[in-house]
Amino acid sequence: MKIGDSNRITREYFDSLLLEMRHIDAVVPDTSIELYGERFLTPVMTAALSHLNNCHPDGMVELARGAKAANALMWAGMGDEDELEGITKTGAKTIKIIKPYIDNDVIFRKIKHAEECGCIAVGIDTDHAYNWRGENDIVLGFEMTGKSLDEIKQFVKSTKLPFIIKGVLSTVDAIKCIDADVQGIVVSHHHGIMDFAVPPLMVLPEIADVVKGKMKIFVDCGVENGFDVFKAIALGADAVSVGRALMGPLSENGAESVKAKIEDITTTLAGTMARTACADLSKIEKSIVRIL
Repeated sequence: MKIGDSNRITREYFDSLLLEMRHIDAVVPDTSIELYGERFLTPVMTAALSHLNNCHPDGMVELARGAKAANALMWAGMGDEDELEGITKTGAKTIKIIKPYIDNDVIFRKIKHAEECGCIAVGIDTDHAYNWRGENDIVLGFEMTGKSLDEIKQFVKSTKLPFIIKGVLSTVDAIKCIDADVQGIVVSHHHGIMDFAVPPLMVLPEIADVVKGKMKIFVDCGVENGFDVFKAIALGADAVSVGRALMGPLSENGAESVKAKIEDITTTLAGTMARTACADLSKIEKSIVRIL
């Protein structure tokens, strides 16, 4: 990997975090979580993926079937209306993340469509606005651009659904999200969209300190196993998204393998909770984590 590769830096940071073992008063743990009025068996969620037909026919819908079978929260990224309708028809509880289209009317239409589909929350992917040259990004022929705080406030006010900002990697943006009255953020560098980006878990504790429970905090980027999930929760996340680690299983055997992978990650999380005396997710605390 090249110097400055944010995915390599993120993986190395994950692996530099060590865990205390705590055995006295330990019990069989409960990994369940409530998010936006829905109960899930696991804090392991899909990432806001898109364009998965190269992994499996109708890949996003198949991913949703796997999430539904594992009783996990499904996130949907860029995709057309028919795809989102197919995702939600599986019964998977879904959060829709919308790209930062230059035309805000497109965003408002997609917010309304997410409501009509029964999504439990909706949001915008703020970190996919510009390319490496500093120009408006072009994604599948659609022009993107950055969004101001005032624009974000308009998006939030346009819907009764909880609104989420994906791509927060600083306390500066986290504070702006509080000001906009969003109800969730995804701490993420969009799988290395910029070189030398801070690993999400490095900045996560600072973000959690300024958020102070005012909104849900989610994390993605490079999450591979239950240890990664445990570390993210310990450092301030409410739940954690898994992306590329689900794409291989999706390719192999569709929804069945996606379900099995989510359950495998959750099993490792439960084992780690049991050996650190964390009876439920609320007991996973920062003091358990040590930096190598």
